[in-house]
Amino acid sequence: MSSPSLPAQAPALAHRTSRHRRAGVLPGFGLTMGYSVLYLSLLVLIPLTTLPIKSAELGWTDFWRIITEPRVVASYQLTFGAALAAALVNAVFGLIVAWVLVRYSFPGKKLVDALVDLPFALPTAVAGIALTALYATNGWIGAPLHQWFGWKIAYTPAGIVVALVFIGLPFVVRTVQPVLQDVERELEEAAASLGAGRWSTFWKVLLPTLLPALLTGFALAFARAVGEYGSVVFIAGNMPMVSEITPLLIIAKLEQYDYAGAAAIATVMLVFSFLLLLLINVLQWWQDRQNGRRA
Repeated sequence: MSSPSLPAQAPALAHRTSRHRRAGVLPGFGLTMGYSVLYLSLLVLIPLTTLPIKSAELGWTDFWRIITEPRVVASYQLTFGAALAAALVNAVFGLIVAWVLVRYSFPGKKLVDALVDLPFALPTAVAGIALTALYATNGWIGAPLHQWFGWKIAYTPAGIVVALVFIGLPFVVRTVQPVLQDVERELEEAAASLGAGRWSTFWKVLLPTLLPALLTGFALAFARAVGEYGSVVFIAGNMPMVSEITPLLIIAKLEQYDYAGAAAIATVMLVFSFLLLLLINVLQWWQDRQNGRRA
């Protein structure tokens, strides 16, 4: 008896191949999805849900009164203003650092590349204490700045920006660096052969390619800075209406056993965090789309 022809065997072979491809080390989609939802619910969703539930005990009038108090509004302005300033600084200098690490070779390059990730590994409290010691009026950096220019960094809003720049730099560098590595040098050579200068090549050829990644790194650094506490609380000075950030104000209300008031302020920060998360996802989608077009 002759064996079945190849066309007759094709559907069965395709079915077995497809089933083999779907098999993996972990269990099926239903079980892993269930574990994922349970894990996220216990650690993220349920704790976050308690914030609006707790703040709802106040009623809308008291809730609005608490989140619009002058001291609270001043903390919003300082928190988001300092985070925005630090993210802008990191967008500029993070791009420069990524450019140097990708385009140049020099002694100690691997060490510099590793030091970029230091803010990820260093405890934020240690970073805050170190920055305070450096930028105080008697510190190694703060003393010359205060004597020569009259600038006071520590215990002022400027110190908060310095701390946020420190913890946010890796986000920009690590977001831009892989994109810059994929940019072909032939594009720059072609622009130079057509008479474009260095700045024209950067603005018209490189920057449009790097812009989605740069914006994503900027948004990540901004989001990280908004919620920063450990490295800021030591260098800020924590003066109400001057150098008091919103996370510190939440801690102060918790110490006063004003749990509903702390939850109300935290709910406002939670809303802003969701908006930032949405913005980051939109920027990442745009970056993937731009990469797909270039491919």
